[in-house]
Amino acid sequence: MKFEQKIKIGKTELKNRLAMSPMISNIANPDGTTNDNHINYLSERARGGFGLIITEYTYIDQINAKGSPNELGIFHISQVPKLSRLTDSIHKNGSKVFIQLVHAGGKANPDLNREIPMAPSKTGYGHFHPREMTLDDINNIIEEFIKSAKLAKQANFDGVELHGAHAYLLSEFISPYLNKRSDKYGGSLENRLRIINEISSNIKDSMDITLGIRLSLYEDEHDGYGSDYGLKVGESINNIDYVHYSAGRFEPPGSSASFYSNHAHIYDKYTRKINKPVILVGSATNINDVEKMLEMVDIVSVGRGALADAHFPHRISGNLNRPCIRCNQACRDLASSEVRCSVNPDLGYETYIKHEKYNGDIPIKGAGIKGLEAAFYAHRLGFNVSIYENNNIGGQMNEIYDKYKKRDFFTLIDYYKRVFDRTGIKIIHDYAPEDAIDCLPDKTYPDLEIRDISIDSNVFKYHDLALKIAETNKVKMSLRSLDSLDRSRKDPYMEMAKKLGIEFIKQGDFDFSLYDGDQYDIRKAMLSGRNAIDRFITEKFQDEF
Repeated sequence: MKFEQKIKIGKTELKNRLAMSPMISNIANPDGTTNDNHINYLSERARGGFGLIITEYTYIDQINAKGSPNELGIFHISQVPKLSRLTDSIHKNGSKVFIQLVHAGGKANPDLNREIPMAPSKTGYGHFHPREMTLDDINNIIEEFIKSAKLAKQANFDGVELHGAHAYLLSEFISPYLNKRSDKYGGSLENRLRIINEISSNIKDSMDITLGIRLSLYEDEHDGYGSDYGLKVGESINNIDYVHYSAGRFEPPGSSASFYSNHAHIYDKYTRKINKPVILVGSATNINDVEKMLEMVDIVSVGRGALADAHFPHRISGNLNRPCIRCNQACRDLASSEVRCSVNPDLGYETYIKHEKYNGDIPIKGAGIKGLEAAFYAHRLGFNVSIYENNNIGGQMNEIYDKYKKRDFFTLIDYYKRVFDRTGIKIIHDYAPEDAIDCLPDKTYPDLEIRDISIDSNVFKYHDLALKIAETNKVKMSLRSLDSLDRSRKDPYMEMAKKLGIEFIKQGDFDFSLYDGDQYDIRKAMLSGRNAIDRFITEKFQDEF
């Protein structure tokens, strides 16, 4: 397997060609410092076999650089000891670690910064217009990036990655749409890249450290730049050891494409090799995606796949990794939450993973997601497990109608089948014994009649049934029915629905025929299954507590 080969990037040798992609986690502290939960979250991915860990975007000053509530920061010497603890933990697990430096620019959160956001130009940020940067601002930003890189070196990071993608500050200079300057930092490609080349040259002149940059290969907007421009940008930046290509400006799908997009969707637009080593991200969730991408690039950056399974590198060869189903739900709920994963209850709770071992037999009633996860969890704790189910395994997952959703969601059912075959967990198609642990679903949803209907519901089953009913009948949906969806799911769903004649309306005083807002999702089912096992353990072994 090519992903298992060593590679040298700059002066840093990696044990394989898999990197954990930088992703917002909100697990650091509000003041930007790291903590044990954050360290354990990243270190578990190192223990899981990733050759390179790239931290989430890390803000470089306390003035107006911060984008997220609990974003990691690196701007003061006082942060170095705890960051050294982070790098030490990752190194002990055999991986290398780069820190990604960012100034959020026009996307900085006004509520989290001392001063209002600034950008190369005032245009392009919706209802809010950041102030335009002065030359003094630009010089100060260059110095802040250099200072943060020096702190990273002190904290024993193996490399520094500049964040020049996704419409953060450096990307704003690159983007013709966002950079309308007429001075030496705008206009020509050379001028748009000037700030980045000044930062990279100064960092390389002042320290010996691997240096790269993350770029958007293309922007998804109709007026965005294409991949030819993105490739030219990567070739034109000086004094860097690699380019890490992602995609997108503001609009979806960007790098976090949902199940409505192809796997390896960014790779599809990576049309030629450039003059530098390339790391590439974009919906790589299995061995086929990884090996396909390595035909053209040097390292594959795994984002949501690393959230779904911290041990992705160790497990993909046997197709035993817990799959990312590209649902874009828990992992994208970052406005008020730490990062979570719909298919991995351990994400964000790595500090508290149970390692106790028990023995004995456990019968489980029900092979929906709740029962399947309960069985996996019980086996991990040492029990011999049997699941009793009269119907097909997967429970309510079998009711999925949306063909795109079904394609990716059913990889989770296939995963349980493979793991159960490997571990000896038995699925018995019979009635469960009386002492079986009840893992039937906590909530079910009735089917809908095939008739004209109006729906005001965020329940995913009813999103699916709306598509089915619309093939023969009239369907109306409230706009708020889709409020719980990430934009890379919402926009394609609406497009598909409108083609079937579904009408989306504002709620107002409209009298809908169906109201239901209580979504029982995959993650809730998994947690419920694990809780059922924990209750069994507490009751069975209560004398030992």
